[in-house]
Amino acid sequence: MRRKTSDVEEIDHKIRAFVDDMIETMYDADGIGLAAPQVGEVLSICVIDNGLIDDEMSAKAYINPHIYDDEGSVVMEEGCLSIPDIREDVTRPEIIRLTYLDIDGVEHDEKCDGMLARVLQHEIDHLNGVLFVDRIGPVRRKLIDKRLKKLAEGSK
Repeated sequence: MRRKTSDVEEIDHKIRAFVDDMIETMYDADGIGLAAPQVGEVLSICVIDNGLIDDEMSAKAYINPHIYDDEGSVVMEEGCLSIPDIREDVTRPEIIRLTYLDIDGVEHDEKCDGMLARVLQHEIDHLNGVLFVDRIGPVRRKLIDKRLKKLAEGSK
């Protein structure tokens, strides 16, 4: 979970099948997003259930996503499938611009805000070896350190 991922060089049938498995895993865990490192792969892929954000959308893969600009700031409570039962307030940019490839290999350059921007930042952090608890203040972090250590010991 702490390793930076590698870019996907080619979107072939294996990558498409992996993305389908990630989406199924995300749904099974009642998540809104999932990054490849959370399922043991060091690939730069995340999936997000955009349908939970906008009724007219569905789950989508973001391959090799890169945030290159942001603005504003907003605080919101976050949790993570990889760190169950811990939720904390996290400050993140309110609006982001990013590039990514979709499942067909088409490159996109998008501006996102609201919940989609929040979830993308959280999942892209996973691709860079960063967890949401790395973004909380030192006092709050100290208060949850024992719980984090117990979770880490349980996953070994």
